[in-house]
Amino acid sequence: MIKTAQLRVYEPVVDTEVSLEPAVTVKIPPRRDRFGIVGESMVEDALIAEWRGVRYICPRTPALRALEGVLAIRRAYGQLGGGAVVGDELARAARTELETRQAEHPQERSQILTSAWHVPMRWFVPFHPSGKEIVTGEFTTVRYRTALAAGMERLDRAVEILSRAEIPDSTTMEVEELRTWLEPFSTKAMVELDYGDVARMFQVPELAIDDSVADVWAALDALAAGEWEKAGEHYGALVYRWTGAMSISYSS
Repeated sequence: MIKTAQLRVYEPVVDTEVSLEPAVTVKIPPRRDRFGIVGESMVEDALIAEWRGVRYICPRTPALRALEGVLAIRRAYGQLGGGAVVGDELARAARTELETRQAEHPQERSQILTSAWHVPMRWFVPFHPSGKEIVTGEFTTVRYRTALAAGMERLDRAVEILSRAEIPDSTTMEVEELRTWLEPFSTKAMVELDYGDVARMFQVPELAIDDSVADVWAALDALAAGEWEKAGEHYGALVYRWTGAMSISYSS
């Protein structure tokens, strides 16, 4: 089964507005769907979280995310033969169904981003190192949470630092795209990074000392100060930590 990490946006719960059932976390064997391999329940339920005394909700919208995922893969591999990965007929069907769904539910948008085999480095940017939590259960994983408003401020600062340091445009654009995705949500929302199954690729002691968010911000702060060597050291530590996971992602 493909191991995945998720970045989620939770909105504060207004009891009179909640119509979704809480998601039941159970293992779903991967199965073939008309738009690809599905590894989660397709029930339209929601994740519920308690944070700082407030109850939050994150609709899973699995059908919507499946359609968006098909088209995202098509775009991502466009220059590498995207038609071979997602065929023309499949892409047209997904686009048509997505457009129909958007017309019928104009306010609906996905609140979850999913990454296979690793955590994209830009996902660490909205968070503060102090937000790290070790979560135990069926297996041990890592979670970060932050207020969306604070996360947006960190993204803005990162974009400014990267732009002034003349880092390659592609890196800056990835951070800007994440900011654009988060921007429409309420400033009262909470953002959560969950290593999820990706954490299974590490030993528990490795997760305990994982300081990826700290390394990202140490590198950015060093760039802001013009300390290129120090920035390289922290970025190198981050890349080294995630090399194994990322190599699986890029070879899949």
